[in-house]
Amino acid sequence: MPNSPSFIKRILHILDFSFGSLINSFKIKSTDLVISIIPVTPSAGIGWLLKKRLNAKLWVHIQDFEFDAALQSGLTTKKKFSLKTPLFGLLFKVESWLLNKADITSTISNTMLEKLSAKTKSPTYFLPNWVDNEKIDKTYKKPHKYFSSNKFKILYSGNIGDKQDWDTFVQYASKLDKQRYELIVIGDGSKKAWLKENTKTLPQVSHYEPVPYEDLGHVLSSAQLHILFQKTEIVDTVMPSKILGMMGSSVPSLVTGSSLSEVKKTIQESEGGKYVDEAEFSINALLTYTECLFNDESYSQKIGENAKCYIISKFSKNVILKEMESRIATLLK
Repeated sequence: MPNSPSFIKRILHILDFSFGSLINSFKIKSTDLVISIIPVTPSAGIGWLLKKRLNAKLWVHIQDFEFDAALQSGLTTKKKFSLKTPLFGLLFKVESWLLNKADITSTISNTMLEKLSAKTKSPTYFLPNWVDNEKIDKTYKKPHKYFSSNKFKILYSGNIGDKQDWDTFVQYASKLDKQRYELIVIGDGSKKAWLKENTKTLPQVSHYEPVPYEDLGHVLSSAQLHILFQKTEIVDTVMPSKILGMMGSSVPSLVTGSSLSEVKKTIQESEGGKYVDEAEFSINALLTYTECLFNDESYSQKIGENAKCYIISKFSKNVILKEMESRIATLLK
């Protein structure tokens, strides 16, 4: 993605990616099933061309409704990119047309599934992100090297982009007692430079580059609290896969966002953390929960255990893939 995303830059990025995928698709000589993953949206069109050429079935899976995401994340706030413009009308018509060419469509949350059903007449299927039991069950003798202090370690790990509420992050970080807390940021994205600039006077905040995937489990399990501050106007455009990793690490999570978010349901059902929506939001509410975990280690451990047990029971890789294999077998009959 561009360092400074805008609607036009996002479209150019999509077109560039899609052109390369189209060229590579001609290397495929035979298949029974084509699986296209959105984003990017044109991958569904490339999948449809493969379906027609190879007489195959087409499964379109949506990780993110990227046109909806562009609207909700503020990339299209200029008047000329209003939802009412012919441009957006055309984009959503193309999206629906492509989805209707699929033999089956799927997405990663129940709320997104409802949105998908409104966009297409093709059959829909719930296919959430999963966790690998073997990886989250792994234990480590000592914390990751980024977590070397004796302070209470709070972690944000992931994309540093427009969907997160960085103003809240900065306010929260500035109120943390630097003698007791360390807030570690690991990631990259379009807002990273802004975030580093706005936290440069806060000694309790440390910034690191993304770690290799094989080190991610070690990093997540080294924290004592995960945080994810989402903008309240973004409602289930995507169910962040990072939530699964956070909760699967046996560490409590502190999340903000919309009261309509499916993430809220996940956090509350699991009793694996605290979800603060717009109705109860305040920086003090975030600090109070953080202080509660800091003061009660046994309570913090219980919350972390709740989170992990919930993720294993609902999002185990083995269970989800077994169900998917059964659906594929039915589709190919």
